[in-house]
Amino acid sequence: MRIMLVEDDDLLARSLCDLLRGAGHAVDHVTCGEDALLFVTHEPYAALILDVGLPDIDGFEVLRTLRRRGARVPVLMLTARDGLDDRVRGLDLGADDYLRKPFAPEELEARVRALGRRRGGDPTPEVTIGTLRVNRSTGEASLAGRPLDLRRREAAVLDALATRAGQIVVREILQGEVFGFDEPVGQNALEVYVTRLRAKLGPEGPRIRTVRGIGYMLDAR
Repeated sequence: MRIMLVEDDDLLARSLCDLLRGAGHAVDHVTCGEDALLFVTHEPYAALILDVGLPDIDGFEVLRTLRRRGARVPVLMLTARDGLDDRVRGLDLGADDYLRKPFAPEELEARVRALGRRRGGDPTPEVTIGTLRVNRSTGEASLAGRPLDLRRREAAVLDALATRAGQIVVREILQGEVFGFDEPVGQNALEVYVTRLRAKLGPEGPRIRTVRGIGYMLDAR
């Protein structure tokens, strides 16, 4: 998934970026509310992790503005505050979840995965296509009962295609879900991961079709 992190604490932000990227997500990070509004309004993020205490406008105002603009991205709010009123306020403004600092990394990962499934309209953590099974919670996949040895970005590409099986995934959208905007991306990087996936799926797995000039599609048959 492609995730936007809005956090002005540099140490915490670096830790969260490393955590989420290690779990296979593409992460874009900004430190203020105005930048969050700029990017989230124009980019198709699967989830937004939004700190309440920001240096310009607070997270509540960012959330209010996004919802007024019609942005439907799932939002997980982070806060060091312990007041019930703040949690109620965030949820009433349109937040999907709330997490108080400090928190366990495993809990953050689990909540982000749940938000991503909710955005896709399917709360189940597993996708099955023929003999292929993709566990969206763990990033693991198996083919005919045998585990697939997938690297992080290969797993991200497979997740993006499997959750849209039978649909064309535009190249730019797929690339946006696999790479963050601050990550160097070679011209043929996406094709490299698709080629590796095809080899690992082999003749037993579903076929990844190239739709010339548009993108890719995982055959759902």
